[in-house]
Order: sequence, then C-alpha cells, then structure tokens
Amino acid sequence: MLKMMLSTLLLLLINFSAMAQIEDFAEDDLQLERGNIFSDFNEDLESAKVLEDERFYRYGRYFTVDATLGTTFFTGNRGSAYNNNPPSFGLGVSYFLNFQTAFTLGFASSKHDMIFNTKVDVGGPATDLGLVSVRMFRVYSGIKYYIDTTNLGTALTYGNPHLIFRFEYWYHTNKFEDRDDVPQESFGAFGTAVGAGLEFPIEIKESYIAAQLLYHAVGFEDKYTQDFRPLADSTTGVVNEGGIESLTGNPITFMVSYIISW
Repeated sequence: MLKMMLSTLLLLLINFSAMAQIEDFAEDDLQLERGNIFSDFNEDLESAKVLEDERFYRYGRYFTVDATLGTTFFTGNRGSAYNNNPPSFGLGVSYFLNFQTAFTLGFASSKHDMIFNTKVDVGGPATDLGLVSVRMFRVYSGIKYYIDTTNLGTALTYGNPHLIFRFEYWYHTNKFEDRDDVPQESFGAFGTAVGAGLEFPIEIKESYIAAQLLYHAVGFEDKYTQDFRPLADSTTGVVNEGGIESLTGNPITFMVSYIISW
C-alpha cells in the first residue's frame, strides 16, 4: 500500500512539472511572436525612415531659386487674335520636402498685342480700333513631383523628370494705343496649370538648366466678349473684316530656367 501511494505521488509530481514546462514554452512562444509582429516591425520602419532622412540631408536639395525665360501663346480665338511678343519671364522659389516632392511659389509675365484695322464694338464705331497692347501677369503656387527613375535609363535619370501642378491668378490689361478716348481695361481670373519638366544639372546640388511645358486653364472674364466683333458698314450693310467674335482659348507656356539650389 505504501509503495502504491508513493508511486501515485511521484506520477502527480511528474505530470505537474510537465504541464508547467508546457505553459512556460507557450508563454515564451507568444512573447516571441508578439515581438516579431510589433517591436521588430516598428524598428524596421523607423530604421528605414532614419536612413532615408539621412540620405536626403546628404544628397538632396532644400531650396531652389529659378529665373525663367520663354514664350506664352494661346489656343482658340484668343490665339488667333493675339500676336505674341516674347520673351515671357518669371521668377520662382521651391522648397523640397523630400527627393520627390517640392512646393513652388512664383510669378511670370508676358506681352501680346491685337491689331484691328476696322471698326468694332469696343469704344464705339467712330474710327478703327488699331493697336491693343495686352499684358499678362500671373502669380502661382503648386507642387513639383519628381518621378522615381531608379530603375530607368541613365539619360532619363540625369534629366530629373517631374510633373507640375499649379494654382494661379492671372491679371491682364488691355491698353488701346491708337484710341485715347477708350479707357484701359483690366481683368483678373483664377486658373490651374498642369505640365512636365526636365532639370539637367550643371553642378550637382548647386545649379541646373530646366525646361518645362505647361497647359493653363484660366477663366478669363472677357472670354466670351463681343467687343471686338466686326461691325457692319452703315451704308452697305456688309460686315467688315478684321474683327473677332470672342476671345475663347487658354494659354500654353514653354519656359527655360536657370536654377540655383542649396
């Protein structure tokens, strides 16, 4: 009887010890698994972010200033009516958040003219309207997004291709050079622009030559004006040639810039 009791007690002790070891193993496995899911994963993300920041601080650009020259032309009826007087010029600054994104601010200006060797509605039909000088001034803010060219060709990488998105405000004036009796007109309009550009380094991180092409959508106030439509001759009733029915159309700009960066 005594031997039986001792055997039973020994078996109970062995079973209790085995169960305790199994629980310890389970807790260790759970803690290890939790460490892999949370701690290790977060550490990997933080390390990658630190390495990317260090790489940007070492090789990236922080600020740029650009001086631009180019041309501005128009589509539609406005393009038919305007004679463009290049160059357009501008000045801008950019602030880089990282290798791919930069905020931009700046302004640009261009000159154009219209010639009406006929009588039109604006100013009354007394004499031919003659030369109209047009000045376009715009301010803008927007984003440049530089395309990741890591897996692309060397030539494309060297050109720093980027996309451009802008919000703009255009202010333009019409001055009637040959008609002192017609007051100057001034209009303002909001617009947007989308386009693309390339930046070729002269000295890495210091200076660049850039080219960009932009299409602008602008809500000009005189878009549907009929002030410049040709009038019919008062005696014959024949419509004079040389006017234009409206000024529909949007701007397109092509600009070349010299960029200094820090």
